[in-house]
Amino acid sequence: MHALVRDGLFTDGDPPALLGTRCAACGSVHFPRADACTYCATEDPEPIELSRRGILWAWTAVTSPPPGYRGEVPFGVGVVELPEGVRVITRLTESDPGALAEGQPMELRIVPLHRDEGGNDVVTYAFAPV
Repeated sequence: MHALVRDGLFTDGDPPALLGTRCAACGSVHFPRADACTYCATEDPEPIELSRRGILWAWTAVTSPPPGYRGEVPFGVGVVELPEGVRVITRLTESDPGALAEGQPMELRIVPLHRDEGGNDVVTYAFAPV
């Protein structure tokens, strides 16, 4: 059994998907989902599932755990640009910055983050090199 790190960010089905919105007025795509467009303030943008594949735009490694973090270190963090034009700040499955390259194809994965008090895996989204 597992729990999501936060409801509403992604589906953990097969295949998984990030959950975003598309504004009917200006066409802007957002992640995470928003109640109003952050560009034109139009309310109730359409819920959409975002593309599972994107391109690595920037990356680094976190080598010291942030306050309250219960997962393993080091871990990779990066920015992946999706075909919809959204740049997602994301965990990466690769923690070695030297193994990554600008423009590298990446694919969405659902990965364990840590165990909760009940012994259940808490899962989150991450992008992995293709």
